[in-house]
Amino acid sequence: MTTPRVGRTLMVAPGQHGAYETIGEALRNAPDGGVITIAEGTYAETFELADRKLTVRAVDGAAVVLDGTGGDWPVLVVRGGSLTLQGIEVRATAAAMQAANVDLTVERCTFGATLGPAVGVRDCPRFTIARCTVTGAAQGIVVESSSGRVDDTTVTDIAGDGVVVGLGADPELRNLTIAGCGLRGVYVYQYARPVIEGCDISRTSGAGVEVAQQSRPAVRRTRVHDTQGVGIAFGPGCAGEVEECHLDNTAAPAVSLAPGATPTVVEPTRRAATTGEAGLDDLLADLDAMVGLPGVKAEVHALVDEIQVNEWRRRAGLSIGSVSHHLIFAGAPGTGKTTVARTYGKILKALGVLPRGQFREVARRDLVGQYIGHTAEKTSLVFEEAKGGVLFIDEAYTLSRQAGSSGDFGQEAIDTLVKLMEDHRDEVAVIVAGYTSEMTDFLAANPGLASRFSKTIEFENYTPADLLAIIGRMVTDGDYLVADEAAPVLLEHFGRIIADPNFGNARDARRLFEGARKAQSQRLRTLGRMPDVTELRTLTAEDVRGASL
Repeated sequence: MTTPRVGRTLMVAPGQHGAYETIGEALRNAPDGGVITIAEGTYAETFELADRKLTVRAVDGAAVVLDGTGGDWPVLVVRGGSLTLQGIEVRATAAAMQAANVDLTVERCTFGATLGPAVGVRDCPRFTIARCTVTGAAQGIVVESSSGRVDDTTVTDIAGDGVVVGLGADPELRNLTIAGCGLRGVYVYQYARPVIEGCDISRTSGAGVEVAQQSRPAVRRTRVHDTQGVGIAFGPGCAGEVEECHLDNTAAPAVSLAPGATPTVVEPTRRAATTGEAGLDDLLADLDAMVGLPGVKAEVHALVDEIQVNEWRRRAGLSIGSVSHHLIFAGAPGTGKTTVARTYGKILKALGVLPRGQFREVARRDLVGQYIGHTAEKTSLVFEEAKGGVLFIDEAYTLSRQAGSSGDFGQEAIDTLVKLMEDHRDEVAVIVAGYTSEMTDFLAANPGLASRFSKTIEFENYTPADLLAIIGRMVTDGDYLVADEAAPVLLEHFGRIIADPNFGNARDARRLFEGARKAQSQRLRTLGRMPDVTELRTLTAEDVRGASL
């Protein structure tokens, strides 16, 4: 009987028997599909990977730094193959990471490059950058000739442009915070077609968003404020759309259109700083417009009703009970927990409950230190930064998973949070999120933890019909069409995968959509002629089947 091969895991931990001393040694010995885990430490190493298939990640809770400062070459160069990078800080002088023609996934990483671009992505058919921080660089993130997405990422203190999208690239930039740029927040050039949605762009010396050279971005529900330049600028020959964006304290005009620019501008608003945020009705409408989640929407509406009635009672001189705004979001990944948490913070601000409504997302590594006292310091600092808004702790159960084991300080983070949540209950809303069963173990880690939360909101898996609707929105946003015969294939696929324990809900829908686009590209390339516009837009049943294999 032959045992199936699985990806080999290699450990890097200097001075530890059985582990590699350097990351370079582990890379040389890792097979395709291998996983390299790296212990706490600073590693003065640089790498060039060609046609490798690897996962490189920090040990849970470890602060791992790749330090290439002083060199005039990038710290990490990746060409071909696939790379998943998780929980790593990359410090550079020339460039932190350059990726070309690679299937790239980067999560919870930090990048900085004093003299060059922090992250460069070129000719990548698929990439994901999520929950990362880019700071202290000449340029932030540069995406050229690539398709993919950048989610929930912060780009700050950039000498030049925060994000650059060019050469026909069409990534999705969602829920980015871009601030403190010496030039523009987002620069879109040479036929690029990004989707810029739910972003916050501020403190730029140039325009918040500048569009040039025949580009066609879709800028939606994005706030641009406190810029020296105009809010959004379209150059000659550029098109696209600007929808429901809030432009506050920018140079005039808020939306600048050069001769020959033809974007569709829907309700661009330029409001005073005191009224720049969306109103309560708009926020609830955004929540209700989300696909599925009927139970979640009902729970949030009930919370809003309670808060409003309590305010009316207070004004009438009637007594009101003590109300906690801390919540537990339980459920599988990809069910919109982060999006709802972000909206909840804005709702609390609109209701006057929280002064700022900002959103601070953290994970275990942001809270847990490496020695006695360090964890309380890190947790308190994060909590202080979140005051006035929402502190969202994703995969919170990882704090208790190792609690009590030697050398682990997850329990210290939990105990510190319990005290801070009670002492500052009116100043912040703490939302913890994770799988339902594992969140039960998390709540048991401290006797007072469960009582700090007012409610548990269960996020159910999406139904096949919900996932079809989600795919439909992705298709529309990407300027595609789904052939009629493809819809039953999509429903059949979703009906089959929802029983999988690793079912990723909307994440799986996103992967299927990206796979269908790739399959379409491969199919059209074999036609032997230039496809017409309808062919370029249409995803067929064959494309969907190719992506679902």
